[in-house]
Amino acid sequence: MNIYVGNLSWQMTDEDLRTLFEQYGSVTSAKIVKDKTSGRSKGFGFVEMPEDGEAQNALTSLYESEVLGRKIIVNEAQPKPQGGSGGGGGFKKRSFGGGGSGGGGGYKKGGYNRGGGGGGYNRDY
Repeated sequence: MNIYVGNLSWQMTDEDLRTLFEQYGSVTSAKIVKDKTSGRSKGFGFVEMPEDGEAQNALTSLYESEVLGRKIIVNEAQPKPQGGSGGGGGFKKRSFGGGGSGGGGGYKKGGYNRGGGGGGYNRDY
């Protein structure tokens, strides 16, 4: 079973993650996802456990537990959705509308651009 582990401390290492889950059974792999440019942890990772019973025990036992001062999130990982064309998968960033910088105090948060002058709706996919 592949397990998603979120809200991890920035100081946690792959080895720390492996050790945490080995208390509940054998671990095939434990990997914290890191930013490609900075190498810094993104705060989540994945643990692969070959025995479903051991993995379920880990999920139950670690649910809402605190590790290195943070309450972690553990769930069974869902497979990545496949792209429609069968290649590559993933989504590309798109921008809708003309945009425009607007006259003063343009508000932009969460991809929604509410400036004056054309406004536009920008959203990351």
